[in-house]
Amino acid sequence: MKSDKDWGDELAWHCAACDRPLELGQVTVTYMNNSFTTDMPRCPGCGRVMVPEALALGKMAEVEKILEDK
Repeated sequence: MKSDKDWGDELAWHCAACDRPLELGQVTVTYMNNSFTTDMPRCPGCGRVMVPEALALGKMAEVEKILEDK
C-alpha cells in the first residue's frame, strides 16, 4: 500500500466540487460483485475519489482481467 508521501502529486489536487485538498482515505472498490478496500486520494468533504491514470491502466486493469477470467 502507498503511504502519504507516495501519493504526493495526487494529494496536491483539490476536489472539483468542494475545492478542498484531497486526503488519503479508505475506499471500497467494487467490480463484478467483488469488493476491495484500499487507501486512495479522496475528498474529505464529499467523498469523491481520484483514480490516477497510472493506477486505472495498471493495477486496476490487471485485477479486472483476473476477475473477468474467473
